[in-house]
Amino acid sequence: MLTAEENERLTRIGPGTPMGGLMRLYWLPFYPGGALPADGQPKRVKILGEDLVAFRDSDGRPGLIANACPHRGAPLMFGRNEECGIRCVYHGWKFDVEGNILDMPAEPEGSRLKERVKAKTYPCVERNGVLWTYMGPEDTPPPLPEIEWNLVPEENVVVTFRVQECNWLQALEGEIDSAHAPILHSRIDNKGSINDWIAANDLRRTFKIERQPFGLSIASRRKLEDDRMYWRVNQFLLPFWTLVPPQSKFPELSGHAWVPIDDEHTLCLMFSYTPKEEFYPKSRVILEEGFKGRETGHASRSCYEDKPASTPYADFWTKFNPENGYHFDYAAQESTYFSGLPGLWVQDAACQSGVMPIYDRTMENLCVSDAGVASARRLLLETLDDYHNKHEPPLGAIQPDTFMARAVSVTLPSDSDWLTACTPYMKAQLGADFGYTP
Repeated sequence: MLTAEENERLTRIGPGTPMGGLMRLYWLPFYPGGALPADGQPKRVKILGEDLVAFRDSDGRPGLIANACPHRGAPLMFGRNEECGIRCVYHGWKFDVEGNILDMPAEPEGSRLKERVKAKTYPCVERNGVLWTYMGPEDTPPPLPEIEWNLVPEENVVVTFRVQECNWLQALEGEIDSAHAPILHSRIDNKGSINDWIAANDLRRTFKIERQPFGLSIASRRKLEDDRMYWRVNQFLLPFWTLVPPQSKFPELSGHAWVPIDDEHTLCLMFSYTPKEEFYPKSRVILEEGFKGRETGHASRSCYEDKPASTPYADFWTKFNPENGYHFDYAAQESTYFSGLPGLWVQDAACQSGVMPIYDRTMENLCVSDAGVASARRLLLETLDDYHNKHEPPLGAIQPDTFMARAVSVTLPSDSDWLTACTPYMKAQLGADFGYTP
């Protein structure tokens, strides 16, 4: 349980807030590069509570500019994206990706106003099909983080985006809470593979938490029938990354970036990848298209609903949301699916979003299985104190290789030390396979 003050401190991310200041130390993934063509329609986005417009100029350079034109505040989301700049439709002021004024057609010739006025912009970098931005205080941004999913060949990875209608911390806590998986995602008709999943043999896990340079390793242990132990180690990478262990049939690594849009909405970037070989073709189709009308861990192509261009991230809102109960089906709950919700990420989102966009954590009653959640909150609060009071930035904000970690799932003899046995497998190395059989 958190105090009301601690809850506010962790969940509010706008300019001038403690958590917002911490988030701005990092590069933030914010848009799929392929959805932003050169000279294409500018897209309104919101990141850390700031109203922005993403566009790609004629030379292919991505730009991220304040939505309000610095002339008289007209929305640049309506801007004309042409000839290496975005032009405001109100008075024709035109800006490049760095915010410089290229043209002011209604001003007298020789006016020096454009030398004094500049639009607010943030630097953008594209890597492996994903756009990143740095919104921090330094004039020279830190290096882009070396995080494995965004470094492997594109044929090895599947990446999807969606908007979730809740605070970023609720979404993140849902993924580092591994106790929910064999319950929330189970079937009751004995037809689903999840009933054969090793996790179903023992719902009362033993949890171990280890502080790491990147954040936390959250290990859970289940006892097998032959007295061996099955360990799954989720990773929490500051400030908003989660890594999920592979499963045995088609082993893949996966996780999320839970990027705050504002206090009550989150951009969920999900990635699934194979570290060495090309991603399984059949699995790619299932992740991108869904499976028999149900959602997987990824947002399928058919799950999005149309939103007006004035809506931030208009292309990534889904038809599963709090207003329609996430398409909850009580008949399916009675006969087939434990939750009655149509697919993996929908089940997670429905529970993570909870009963309010920012949950009042003073009302909670935490238990043993919440060890990872409680540890993550403590780490975040301590990191905030170290940065704002001691002026010590977190390691991941300044050393890019801090993020080279993997989640793992291994079977060990009962007398093995999990941390000693798992540490070699938790270090990501480009081009290297799992190193064990998941």
